[in-house]
Amino acid sequence: MAKNTGSIAVALVVGAAIGFAVGYSVKPKGKDTQAPSAPAVARPADRAPARPAADAGEVVYYNVPFDDFQPTKGPKDAKVTIIEVSDFECPFCNRVQPTVKQILETYKNDVRLVWANNPLSFHPNAMSAAEAAYAAHEQGKFWEMHDKLFENFRSLNRENYEKWAQEIGLDMKKFREALDSGKYREQIQKEQRLYTSRGARGTPAFFINGRLVSGAQPFENFKRVIDEELKRADEELKKGTPRDKLYAKLIEGGRTAPVAQPAAQRPEAPSKPVYVDIPENAPSKGPKDAKVTIVAFSDFECPFCARVNPTIDQILKTYGNDVRIVFRHLPLSFHRNAKSAAEAAMAAHEQGKFWEMHDKLFANQRQLSRENYEKWAEEIGLDMKKFRAALDSGKYSDYVDRDATDANRVGARGTPAFFINGRLLSGAQPFENFKRVIDEELKRADEELKKGTPKSQLYRKLAAGD
Repeated sequence: MAKNTGSIAVALVVGAAIGFAVGYSVKPKGKDTQAPSAPAVARPADRAPARPAADAGEVVYYNVPFDDFQPTKGPKDAKVTIIEVSDFECPFCNRVQPTVKQILETYKNDVRLVWANNPLSFHPNAMSAAEAAYAAHEQGKFWEMHDKLFENFRSLNRENYEKWAQEIGLDMKKFREALDSGKYREQIQKEQRLYTSRGARGTPAFFINGRLVSGAQPFENFKRVIDEELKRADEELKKGTPRDKLYAKLIEGGRTAPVAQPAAQRPEAPSKPVYVDIPENAPSKGPKDAKVTIVAFSDFECPFCARVNPTIDQILKTYGNDVRIVFRHLPLSFHRNAKSAAEAAMAAHEQGKFWEMHDKLFANQRQLSRENYEKWAEEIGLDMKKFRAALDSGKYSDYVDRDATDANRVGARGTPAFFINGRLLSGAQPFENFKRVIDEELKRADEELKKGTPKSQLYRKLAAGD
């Protein structure tokens, strides 16, 4: 295990976990929802939707384990453990660096810092930077590389990773091999899935003995929480809890899904559009240059998603070529078969039959299994050798995970979630609610067309303001 020394930096802005009135709250699903081997004994992941909303003023704790590979600073038996969820390309993570350093200097032996990666999808170099940091960690120099990456966060590329690796004295052959092999990508993705499932939707995010603090907050805000947690730790120590078991005890019984806000405090759908990226091979219906683009985040095991499908059909029938529907995946963690169903749908999409498989999956969402995926693939006329190979290889697993990450980034906290020219409409809403927003967006589109905006650029103009 690498010994970690050096200085520090971190963090960015985390989205609040929002519960939907007519849909499911999100806890993204990946291959694993726990880190590989946590020193803290974590409660098993919930198999049900997020627990009820916290009352106003309630302190919410999360069960947030970490594994032995994750870099740390400070004593293993510290009274307060801070897990920093960060992204090397995030300017807010860079901005909070002096604050994190101040925390460690102020609390010395009472605070332990644990690093966790959440490379956001709209930061193109964040994943490679995280891999470079872990390739340095392999040689005991994570924090040295960490500092180089943050000091130069606008110049992240392979050439510079190698330059900085030489400057901090790494074995360059081992460093290059680690990057070329992608050996740490799975570890990074596991961390990302675990901490986003606990509510860290963006960066930086900090879990202080399980309490979530989002964003590049000032030192005083951290100090208030740390001081409260020091008192809680002292109370546990007085009860006889050994210091080396303290963190596990403090997060015991914590939430494993984001807490929904009380209904009275739930924010309305954003008044300003949010640009939602559309992958080149995303399944869609309707013309690419439609006046209104609806990006739908959905889950094949979600009953609300199935319930809204007739409404989507009605929208397409009513508006014809003026509307385009784009399907993106958001398999929720408490739907055990949602991820595999999404991969089966994409394996059918590879052969031009996404919507046929889409219909089979929703019509039989209580019978989702590999055996049935193959049965339905035969029924819709797929090449079974290619279909099985696609499922066996897991070739669409990362694709589905990227969809879920994007959903979290833009504020889709549950399913179904619809972005209508970037405007969020959550849940299985009736047709009239969609119609109101679509009609408003048609008027906005017509205004842009009158200004000379080409139809091919309409969606980006309306959603991103470009």
